[in-house]
Amino acid sequence: MRRTPVVLALVSALALTACSAPAEQNTQNEPGSAPPAGGGGTYAVITHGAPGDSFWDVVKNGAEAAGQEYGVTVTYQGDGDPAKQSQLIDQAVSGKADGIVVSMANPDALREAVGKAVAAKIPVVTINSGADSSKEFGAVTHVGQSEDVAGRGAGEQLKGAGVTKLLCVIHEAGNIGLDQRCKGAEETLGGTVERLQVDVSNLADVTSKVTAKLQSDQAVNGVLALNPAVAVAARDAIKDSGSQAKLATFDLSADVVAAIQADEIMFAVDQQQYLQGYLPITFLHLYKNNLNTVGGGLPVNTGPGFVTKENAEQVAKLAEAGTR
Repeated sequence: MRRTPVVLALVSALALTACSAPAEQNTQNEPGSAPPAGGGGTYAVITHGAPGDSFWDVVKNGAEAAGQEYGVTVTYQGDGDPAKQSQLIDQAVSGKADGIVVSMANPDALREAVGKAVAAKIPVVTINSGADSSKEFGAVTHVGQSEDVAGRGAGEQLKGAGVTKLLCVIHEAGNIGLDQRCKGAEETLGGTVERLQVDVSNLADVTSKVTAKLQSDQAVNGVLALNPAVAVAARDAIKDSGSQAKLATFDLSADVVAAIQADEIMFAVDQQQYLQGYLPITFLHLYKNNLNTVGGGLPVNTGPGFVTKENAEQVAKLAEAGTR
């Protein structure tokens, strides 16, 4: 059979393809290529947020979304008792997790457990609370917001609204981040800041205590909640007491966004908690598979941002989807 020029060309092309195949198989390690997948991994997320809390549910959504994105296993557990948190960290170490994400509302109580994880060469990323202790404890990085900076931003906005005496409602005893928020607001308000201790697990009592305070001290013309559920309870207290106090809050929920739209809450300080779930899984996945580190020893800030009536409608749609 006589070979035509077309047949010869096809034979030559196939020969070239066969010769080049081995080189193509190694391109994933060349500069500019994606990091290797690494065959999955298991990451434990352990927070001080109780199950069903609207704020921490969004953190959980972020972590699980990242797990699906990277094809890794993410387990989420929350408990407000630092002793139980420590036990959960110990269990993750015993289970040889590839990485641990932990919020440190009470850093001293978690020091030993986090230290065991680091000693076992399990990378730890801290989130939300405990930024000042994160590097000292040996964590890879911290993801969250500076509570001092966020508090100062809230104080500035409240001052601009004419607030001169502010009630700062603390819902978790011993949570250093909450006290930092109140201190920050105190620095910029230029007026008086009084703290009120409540229990976030008893919202009816929160409403009762805030109502009593507003009725007994009519000089209080501003309330700063540090939790979205507490903000809704404080809104009800303002109505019940007949007070004209301005209300602002930290953190978002669908109810808070609706209250902002209805002019019942001035603004919410948004630390974008979805990122506090999503980013640590991303960072741990990259650390495991490509030895990447983020932050250079400094925290990775997810906030503060501010949700006001101007942008509440857009945020409301995202809150319904569980990402804000």
